[in-house]
Amino acid sequence: MRILGIDPGLRTLGWGVIESRNGRLRHVANGLCKSQASDELALRLLSLNRQIAEVIADYAPDEAAIEQTFVNKDGVATLKLGQARGVALLTLAQGGLPVGEYAPNRVKKTVVGVGHAEKEQVLHMVRLQLPGCNPAGPDAADALAIAICHAYYGGTEGGMRLREVRA
Repeated sequence: MRILGIDPGLRTLGWGVIESRNGRLRHVANGLCKSQASDELALRLLSLNRQIAEVIADYAPDEAAIEQTFVNKDGVATLKLGQARGVALLTLAQGGLPVGEYAPNRVKKTVVGVGHAEKEQVLHMVRLQLPGCNPAGPDAADALAIAICHAYYGGTEGGMRLREVRA
């Protein structure tokens, strides 16, 4: 099974593709989708949509996983993150992919063993679990961690319904 992990963000959205076979994980690809802060919001969201669609077309994942949004003190930043996440979810659904959603603490606990791990710890453990992997940045490492989490917890209930609706 090929899994696309997404770490949502408006300025930088991380993505990572892994394969899970017989309990073994293999790195396929990773990268960053970026939008220009100087562009209006609608154009930034459209850019993310197109970039994610290109990743789906290039790597043909079977399933996807995305990090759930957490609310922080800056309401405007949380709203923008939610909009980027919404575009990512829409693009994944348009691609016919079942999507698993995971809380940041669950991803970190799965990959590192600690729910409040630092970014450096996540990067280190991603490299250990995916030998030869060189993430394009912290957001790509987080996306790979999300894909790893999905490989362990898999079953996307909505995925079967989505496939039936698209058929």
